Amino acid sequence: LNKHKIIVKTLPSVQDIIEGKISISDIKDLSIEDLLSRDQVQPNLKLLSKNIHSKVVMVTGAGGSIGSEISRQIIKLNPKKLILIELSEFALYKISEDLKIIDKSIKIIPLLINIQNKSKIEEILKTFNIDTIYHAAAYKHVPLVEENICESVKNNVLGTFFLAEAVLKYNVSNFVLISSDKAVRSTNVMGATKRLAEICVQSLYNHHNQQSKFAIVRFGNVLESSGSVIPKFKKQIKKGGPVTLTHPDVTRYFMTITEASQLVIQAGAMAEKCEVYVLDMGESIRIKDLIDKMIKLSGLSMKDDKNLDGDIEIKVIGLRPGEKLYEELLIGDNPQKTYHEKIQKAQDLFIPFNKLKIDLDHLSNLIEENKVEEVKHMLSNLVPSYQSNSKIVDHLFEQQLNSKNDLNSPKIVNSDKNKVIRIKTK
Repeated sequence: LNKHKIIVKTLPSVQDIIEGKISISDIKDLSIEDLLSRDQVQPNLKLLSKNIHSKVVMVTGAGGSIGSEISRQIIKLNPKKLILIELSEFALYKISEDLKIIDKSIKIIPLLINIQNKSKIEEILKTFNIDTIYHAAAYKHVPLVEENICESVKNNVLGTFFLAEAVLKYNVSNFVLISSDKAVRSTNVMGATKRLAEICVQSLYNHHNQQSKFAIVRFGNVLESSGSVIPKFKKQIKKGGPVTLTHPDVTRYFMTITEASQLVIQAGAMAEKCEVYVLDMGESIRIKDLIDKMIKLSGLSMKDDKNLDGDIEIKVIGLRPGEKLYEELLIGDNPQKTYHEKIQKAQDLFIPFNKLKIDLDHLSNLIEENKVEEVKHMLSNLVPSYQSNSKIVDHLFEQQLNSKNDLNSPKIVNSDKNKVIRIKTK
């Protein structure tokens, strides 16, 4: 039908129509799942409920894209209590209200807390006797993190370290760190912080006499998560274009938010010690092809050299600071299979705890003094696979640098009082 410029909409099943379960509003615009060109991963129900059913579960970053979907999946699996940790008041309010609609009988505890608050996190773990934690709290937008380096490192790295340390101290049974494909051979600060967060969790686990089980779960882009390109492309198509593309050859791995959340829960349930799990996200997708598909599903055609009468043009704007053409999920080349066909296990080296602790203390001091260059340099030392591909674009750093240069430059006084007037005399 795409050849005939027909807008594609999705209708619910015939069964739902017959039983009167649907209305006109249930006829949806293009289904994001249609963009994947593959079947969605079906969950193993036994693994899903293992660490959740009748247990006290906590989600950090519960109002974020992944955190909120994990929370929705958890509430369906009948936990004893669900504790939501979130820094944004509005995001926390929204997810707690959404969850009450799904199941009013389960106790939901919304807590407005910054995960960097070490003493408060310890107090929560001591008070609520938590069984399972899903740690989704992180700053994740690549350009924003490049523009706010110190705060991002503090949150993503030190926040994770404090939380994992508290998990071991209070014997929380299961801890799952949600990581990213950007942690692998990263070219940006966000990816480097996620890899260093992984190293913190691995090093802490290895150092302590542990009763807890740790899992680190890496996956790629999630369709329609906050900051995802999909909603942005949708808006641009609706306005008539152009659709902005960073590079014609850029590719990414994609998953639906439900798939990613369910696989995170399942991978966490497979942990025996401290494992790094990698989700099989199928083939990577060329973003240009994704845009083409979205344009066609909207009943429009692409405007280019071959089709000057097309509707929507693609405008190439260049890669942003820290961005790379393609992402990877494995650091080494030796992934191990697990008994779940869509989850693999990676073997990655980490820093011994005694050295890491000294480095993190030093990093913390540099952050407090906003020494952006030194922080970025230290990230490179701690994560050797991180190779920055951009200059520093941190706003505070740039402003301070400009102010410093202004102070050092000689002042040119332009005032009538200082003018030399030459008077000719006989």
